[in-house]
Amino acid sequence: MKETLPLGRIAGVRVGLHWSVLVIVVLVALMLASGRFPTAHPGESAWTYWGLGLVTAVALLVSLLAHELAHAVVARRNGVEVDGITLWMLGGVARLRSEAREPRADFRIAVVGPLVSAMAGMLFAGVAAWLEVLGAPGLAVEAVTWLAVINIVLALFNSLPAAPLDGGRLLRAFLWRRTGDRVRAALGAAAAGRLLGWFMVLTGVASVLLSGELAGLWAALVGWFVIAAATDEGREARLLNVLAQVRVRQVMTPDPVTVTDTTTVAQLLAGAPFRGYRHSVLPVVSQDGTAVGLVTLTQINHTPVRARSVTPVGQVMRPLDEVVTATPDEAVPDLLPRLQASDERRALVFEGERLVGIVALSDISRAVAWLTAMARP
Repeated sequence: MKETLPLGRIAGVRVGLHWSVLVIVVLVALMLASGRFPTAHPGESAWTYWGLGLVTAVALLVSLLAHELAHAVVARRNGVEVDGITLWMLGGVARLRSEAREPRADFRIAVVGPLVSAMAGMLFAGVAAWLEVLGAPGLAVEAVTWLAVINIVLALFNSLPAAPLDGGRLLRAFLWRRTGDRVRAALGAAAAGRLLGWFMVLTGVASVLLSGELAGLWAALVGWFVIAAATDEGREARLLNVLAQVRVRQVMTPDPVTVTDTTTVAQLLAGAPFRGYRHSVLPVVSQDGTAVGLVTLTQINHTPVRARSVTPVGQVMRPLDEVVTATPDEAVPDLLPRLQASDERRALVFEGERLVGIVALSDISRAVAWLTAMARP
């Protein structure tokens, strides 16, 4: 889930919004402004209902952000790299570049999310009770009460033992500790997730057909998302199992073609694709051969045509500190999450300070295809 609008960093974690957040803001505001608020406290203006509905929707997003931020902070404390957090239509996603090394760390990372949501629910409940004692407007009390209820519901829902929910992570940690097999544990959590997803889809559709209420469509949509995400997690678990003993040197392209940082964009294009530069992604080196970055065809295309003859590649490349790197003896499953989180889907491979190769997701996919074919009876 790629962010559309970056919001900066909170507690050292990059936070962004996906465009679909607008959908959840509008849906929540619509539900509250045209349904719950007028029904509970009639007589107010439409502007009042809509204004409070939008504020309540934004407060819900802040609650979701706190939930995901808790995952990210605890993950970092347990040695798991965090790429960032993206809020989107169905909640939030904390993008982890690596995985927990032991069941206990997996458990701690998973359990903190529902705990934060439950605490937020109790906090909102306390604020609602306090506002009522102070004699605040009933509409304000209603909004805060709704936030309390929805956060507690989210905490309970997320605790269900099914991937990709936090409860699925807890189930995975439990099975991992009990069996000692992380892949088997992940497959068990994924199976539970698909079962939960189909239950939600079937009950949601049945609710629409039997009662005529469209609210069941939301449950069906969430269920479909759970099925898709759980299936992806099961597929990834099988993939990691296939790649368990594979090292980066076995899948990388050794001695990759490079371009110097002083080469102009026009010179680079003149040498491609039928002469020196036949790839869409190239490592960039300085005059002494030291790797300094990575340049992609997309970055080159963003360079204005008139400026290409005077713009060196070093100005348009992605610098080395922003590029995924690896070592030849690193296990491919350890590299894979970092590759998936990167924009270029490439990693430069170093032996000491010397560039020895480049590896792409397509290289890993090709290796998986061969290994799967070899293992098939």
